[in-house]
Amino acid sequence: MTRESRDTEITKAAGAGATAAVRGRKKRKNKENKTRTVRANTLLNDHPNPHYANNKIKTTKYTLLSFLPKNLFEQFHRFANVYFVFIALLNFVPVVNAFQPELALAPVVFILSVTAIKDLWEDYRRHRSDTEINHMDCLVYSSMERRYVEKYWKEVQVGDFIRLRCNEILPADVLLLSSSDPDRLCHIETATLDGETNLKQRQVVRSFLDLDCEFDPFKYHSVIECEKPNNDLNRFRGYIVHRSGRRDVLCKENLLLRGCTIRNTEEAVGIVIYAGHETKAMLNNNGPRYKRSKLERQMNVDVFWCVIILLVICSFAAVGHGLWMFQYGDKRPVFDVLSPQGTNLSPIMSAIYLFLTLIIVFQVLIPISLFVSIEIVKICQVYLIHQDMDLYDEETDSHLQCRALNITEDLGQMQYIFSDKTGTLTENKMVFRRCTVAGVEYSHDANARRLAMYQEMDSEEEECMSHGGTLPRRESVTSHQSARVVLRSQSTKSHRRTGSRAEAKRASILSKHTAFSSPMEKDITPDPQLLYKVNECSSQMDFMRFHSQPMSQLSSDLSDIIDFFIALTICNTVVVSSPNQPRHKVRMRFELKSPVKTIEDFIKRFTPSRLTSGSNSSSSSSLITNRSSNKGCSSLLSSPSAESTLTKLHEEQSSHLEPTFSPVPPCYDGKASWNLEEGELRYEAESPDEAALVYAARAYKCSLVGRLPDQVTVELPHLGKLSFELLHTLGFDSTRKRMSVVVKHPLTDQITVYTKGADSVIMDLLKPLDTGKRQKKIICRTQNYLNLYAADGLRTLCIAKKILSKEEYACWLQCHLEAETAIQGREELLFQSALRLETNLQLLGATGVEDRLQDGVPETVAALRRAGLQIWVLTGDKQETAVNIAYACKLLDPEEEMLTLNADSQVSHVSLVCKSLGLSKKKQINSSSSLSSHNTSPFLVHRLGLVIDGRTLAYALDKTLEDKFLEVARSCRSVLCCRSTPLQKSMVVKLVRNKLKVMTLAIGDGANDVSMIQVADVGVGISGQEGMQAVMASDFALPRFRYLQKLLLVHGHWCYSRLANMILYFFYKNAMFVALLFWYQFYCGFSGSAMIDQWYLIFFNLMFSAFPQLVTGTLDKDVSAETLQRLPQLYVNGQNSEEYKPYMFWMNMIDAFYQSLVCFFIPYFAYADSDVDLFTWGTPITTLALFTILLHLGIETKTWTWMNWLSIIFSITLFFTVALCYNASCPTCFSPSNPYWTMQRQLQEPLFYLLCLITPVTALLPRYMPFRVLTRIILQHRGLRGVRASATGVQNVDIYNSQRAKFSEVKLKLGFFCLCSSFTLNNIGTNSHRGGVGTHTHTHAHTDSVHIRARAWRLE
Repeated sequence: MTRESRDTEITKAAGAGATAAVRGRKKRKNKENKTRTVRANTLLNDHPNPHYANNKIKTTKYTLLSFLPKNLFEQFHRFANVYFVFIALLNFVPVVNAFQPELALAPVVFILSVTAIKDLWEDYRRHRSDTEINHMDCLVYSSMERRYVEKYWKEVQVGDFIRLRCNEILPADVLLLSSSDPDRLCHIETATLDGETNLKQRQVVRSFLDLDCEFDPFKYHSVIECEKPNNDLNRFRGYIVHRSGRRDVLCKENLLLRGCTIRNTEEAVGIVIYAGHETKAMLNNNGPRYKRSKLERQMNVDVFWCVIILLVICSFAAVGHGLWMFQYGDKRPVFDVLSPQGTNLSPIMSAIYLFLTLIIVFQVLIPISLFVSIEIVKICQVYLIHQDMDLYDEETDSHLQCRALNITEDLGQMQYIFSDKTGTLTENKMVFRRCTVAGVEYSHDANARRLAMYQEMDSEEEECMSHGGTLPRRESVTSHQSARVVLRSQSTKSHRRTGSRAEAKRASILSKHTAFSSPMEKDITPDPQLLYKVNECSSQMDFMRFHSQPMSQLSSDLSDIIDFFIALTICNTVVVSSPNQPRHKVRMRFELKSPVKTIEDFIKRFTPSRLTSGSNSSSSSSLITNRSSNKGCSSLLSSPSAESTLTKLHEEQSSHLEPTFSPVPPCYDGKASWNLEEGELRYEAESPDEAALVYAARAYKCSLVGRLPDQVTVELPHLGKLSFELLHTLGFDSTRKRMSVVVKHPLTDQITVYTKGADSVIMDLLKPLDTGKRQKKIICRTQNYLNLYAADGLRTLCIAKKILSKEEYACWLQCHLEAETAIQGREELLFQSALRLETNLQLLGATGVEDRLQDGVPETVAALRRAGLQIWVLTGDKQETAVNIAYACKLLDPEEEMLTLNADSQVSHVSLVCKSLGLSKKKQINSSSSLSSHNTSPFLVHRLGLVIDGRTLAYALDKTLEDKFLEVARSCRSVLCCRSTPLQKSMVVKLVRNKLKVMTLAIGDGANDVSMIQVADVGVGISGQEGMQAVMASDFALPRFRYLQKLLLVHGHWCYSRLANMILYFFYKNAMFVALLFWYQFYCGFSGSAMIDQWYLIFFNLMFSAFPQLVTGTLDKDVSAETLQRLPQLYVNGQNSEEYKPYMFWMNMIDAFYQSLVCFFIPYFAYADSDVDLFTWGTPITTLALFTILLHLGIETKTWTWMNWLSIIFSITLFFTVALCYNASCPTCFSPSNPYWTMQRQLQEPLFYLLCLITPVTALLPRYMPFRVLTRIILQHRGLRGVRASATGVQNVDIYNSQRAKFSEVKLKLGFFCLCSSFTLNNIGTNSHRGGVGTHTHTHAHTDSVHIRARAWRLE
């Protein structure tokens, strides 16, 4: 037993070891699958990176060999194409064929050929573009020739070294290893990727920063470990391993992306990391988006019903044929068709074969040309939308872009709009308005008056435009401006203007392509009281520095003031450009010309060189702490003991320097490339918030004059230029909602953290209130001022600082570097590292920045709400700010009762939702008792507004609570979600879309809106100040929010109405033509014969009747654009799908059957008892059907143009030309009968012309008469006068609802009239079956006439 136990334990241990080995291999394999290893191509003779993609791009889908099979395979994904190919192939079976097999293939071949030619042309254009790009030149290092040689882009491979020159486009994703810039920077322009024209700084990898000689690729022996290719433009993670084993972290600031342009850098060298289709630019290149519209989904259902109808009538005819054959018994008719073996077929087999034959004969019931026609019409609609000059913005020189070609009709059916606020409703032009420092508020009244001047200039400019361009007198302008008093209660009015158009043009000239630099944004008027304190503080600091006095002697209030403006100046990523050389960086690294060096200079002398190969043994263990300017990428700790190094450094400093300040002269005259005489500096900011705060600090003489990777140079009054050593930059992100910089103060040698961010975040990171009465007082006062700022609609930011000891900094640095070099879970580690640093902060003050509403936003929001659209605003701003903006843009009405959901826990949230739900139900009971029962308006909601913050929204989106939240929200006219994250935005849109089954539209301008835009049914991007991320993810792109009104109310209405009516017309037209053949089956023993020539059957829908409906579907306008914008309520038609309801399909089918009866039996009775042959009777039926169909289209057409007339004349001419030519040249085409000279004989018969006159009128009389009568009734109805009177703007929902009730009465009168008309038409002389169909036809005509409101308004 002991031996067996021992064996068992050994076996278990061996199994455990094997399992551990397997797990280790899997772990290594998973790690290898998640990372990429890049080696230089100079290391080995063979290519060391063979498994990675080359740089040749191929965006084409086809080759010469694969085009035909691949294109056909793609087209056969559409069920209709498969169906028609099957029908065409079925016609090749002799026992069931109905037409000539070759002729039956013509429609299918035509449709497939047109689509294939279109795809081939598009692919050829892509091929030409690919060839042009692949054959661009670049300099690639050749290991054989030991120099850089020119190669095509397509020849570049991963691991190649590339030399980049100024103004050159990057051929691949390159890791920057060398730069000719003295500061080892490379400036790039990323406009082709994100639309941002501001220059971006990229930094050489840390190990190669201090190369004293030219970079030699042959001496490169490092290995790069990085992440797999992905499409995230804002992330790159990895590290580089040197031969010594040292690892340096890599981040996005070291990566140059394909498609970017090198600027302001003479030369740079890098190694290719990603090439070709693995580059981030190519992974983001998804092309136009393809979605399936709501109308197309409804159409597919009706196509299915067409299939059902086809099977029913074929089965009915097959049963009839079987019964007809059964009555003959054993005596077969002489015209019976024998089997292929020459034997008689049984009635059952005859019925089965006939069923397949009728499938071929009636195949037109499935509209094969409908799908191609819809694509053509949508392309034409997109073209017309692009040509609308009302959607062109002159200030930004941008136009509407349509990126999704197949959902234009969805624009006319929107029900919910989800909008961002900043940059979408507002200009995203941040203007500094006021601030509070150390608990003291500075109102900046003079600056408010300056901003008011822009508003007055704009109003006067508009007045001049309205008076023919006459200029007003200068005296009136001055007096009016001097009387202008800006009060806090009037702050919402300031949101109504964006500055004059002339000011915008001047700004574009002055800025020279520099964003956020208009005079309104940068010409800040300082507050006199605060300016005095800044000057006093600076003068005292200058005095203390001259006498070598410690900083602690400066009063706390003055110290906070100077720190406040230093934070505004350096806590950002703004790049400084010189004005005389546009978009060129200013170099501010200089040596101080003073007898005694500052502590900063001594530290720089003490710090070893960045080049590790040049460091001696004594300096290699020192701490390098000043080598980073990137977000999330920091300095390198080369010594294992950071604390001992800092202690050693501190001892070295204290033994050499005693004074705290270095006597730098106030008027520094160093050799810097910046000169005041050349003009003011230009600031390249990534966001308008940063630009506004930098310009505000400059107004107080605290100017940012230079930025390098490891230092920021500022100029202070009385102190001159000071260089802050930049240790770390913790960039802003949507999770932390703050930004921090870690610097070494040039005067005090203190390591200081400056932080700015949202007040809701910063306030939670401050020191405990029990640390001091002064800090507690400052926090309370600042919070009160923040509430006032938010009530005025200002965007608020808090400014704070923290002083670190060297020990604290060393401890944090060690943990931070470990987080930086991690590959897995790096974001979470960096977040925790930043959180450890940004705690126990000291509050300095807060700022209030104004973001003005875009021009026309209040009017647009009001029009969209009158159109029945529910508007939700999802913003990350403070609640008070968002509410103020909502009132300013008329999203919230002062008369509405506001529901506010602010909960600290899930329990309190449930309680608030229940109370709000009870209030909304109470409102519903009160409103339902006062409204008419006829009222069915989709925008009948209560006069309630809902405001919810981000924390409460997180509770509301819980699976167990989302239904109650949605019930409350849907009962409110407007919903405002504040402090919401990008993920919450997308979750809200998805919740409403999926739960309520409504059509949603999301509109935004920034990267934080991308997820929301992609989730919605229709995504709209604003090409604004925050780049092109939202535009690239959207279906439509607009220059301004105000253009959304015309896009939806006009073009959306038109596109939906056109396509809906065109689809119904297609179903009607095909069903009417098929029904003619079906009625004939009753007279031919259900044999599948046709009285219409097969050429007419094949080409009737494909050629003779195709062009007029394309013109109408593209150009028809049921209501003018002016009326649609003046009466937004007409948009409700699309929301309720009133143009295309399920019953309309069936009414069109009934109408088609009725018209086919008329077109069949009138010629039948006219030619009764005559000796005409089959085609002599069938050709007039074809002609009458064509005339009836074209006249039907004429009745449905609301706007006639010369193209409508031309298309109808062309169709008729084409039909008669083909008929005459075909009948004259085909004597024996269809033996035993033949169509020879049939049309020529018909044109000589008076009866033919009489039939052409009587038959279409009789067939269309039920459709035409109710339209005319209803028009007359409504024109005489006083309700129309009421609607006309409201053309200037419906005052409220109740007025409009009462008008709808009046129209309901008119519908009842119309129904009675249609019923009487149907009984009258029953006496025409047809059988009772015709009369029954006529009754249904009148009902259908009544249904179509419901839209008479729009037609009646057209009569104005």
